Amino acid sequence: MKKNPLATFLTVLFAGLVSLGAQAQSQSHSLASDWPTKPIRLIVPASAGSSLDLIARTLADRLRVMWKQPVIVETKAGGGGLIGMDAVAKAPHDGYTLGIGFNGPIAFGPYLYARMPYAPARDLLPIVLTTSQPNVLAVQASNPAHTLGEFVEWAKQQGDRFSYASVGAGSSSHLTMELFRSVAHIEAVHVPYAGSPPAGLSLAAGDTQALFSVAPALLPLIHGQRVRLIAVTSAERSELMKDLPTVAESGYPGFESLAWNGLFTASGTPSEVVRRINADVNTVLQDPAVRELLAAQGLVVGGGSSEAFKAFIDSEGRKWGAIIAKVGIRLDQ
Repeated sequence: MKKNPLATFLTVLFAGLVSLGAQAQSQSHSLASDWPTKPIRLIVPASAGSSLDLIARTLADRLRVMWKQPVIVETKAGGGGLIGMDAVAKAPHDGYTLGIGFNGPIAFGPYLYARMPYAPARDLLPIVLTTSQPNVLAVQASNPAHTLGEFVEWAKQQGDRFSYASVGAGSSSHLTMELFRSVAHIEAVHVPYAGSPPAGLSLAAGDTQALFSVAPALLPLIHGQRVRLIAVTSAERSELMKDLPTVAESGYPGFESLAWNGLFTASGTPSEVVRRINADVNTVLQDPAVRELLAAQGLVVGGGSSEAFKAFIDSEGRKWGAIIAKVGIRLDQ
């Protein structure tokens, strides 16, 4: 019986494709098992000594032991985090350059800037959520308000005399107050500062009347009884501040605002390498000593899959993008 040439060709082609697929899968598994074979860069898009720097160095100390390779922490501050994350986005897609990204250059940036040097969703691959941290609403210690309801009433009575500080335009500190203003229906003038120390001092001195910030940055002023905390922006009360009510339970159901960070690498990095990094970082984050160290800084340990982290980033983008558009905030370069 004469063979059909087309059928023979298709059979050979199919067998070849199956073989190539199996070979590619084998090579992918081999890549993950061999990785890493050289030092890894971990870029911090913030200054040395910052909370991001602390997190990066804590991870690096453990991962270099697990990976048997140096993990070199490199700070690239500036541009609200854009400079550092741009370096990650433009690195070879092999997993040897990682970056610890946060809200600003990942979820807020596409809505704040007309142009960015990279597109987060296209050029960066989320690996794992590392930590998160709620903001707290702080007022001057002499402020008559002791509850969130009292604060809103007091703020409404101030008229154009009410101003609030932030740790920078477009920051989580800034956007959290804008979100709160929109739900509480209060007017206020925004006064941005370059970081937590000057913003906190402006509040303590009475130059501004309110500030949303992460709590550790305000501890010296709290202990010195110069500022007082009114509420926390986590969905539930913080384990570290159990006596501090949430904004949600104080009359604004569903209100939540977190300052978060996580590991990223360049898009196109093999999935097996990403899974390897994700698994190893999750192991580090479950270490009791690591959890204790991070908790002492007011940080809530993250973890989970890269898919869950990406979904979280997408939801954060939609949420804060709407606030940015409503308020009309632009940080065009």
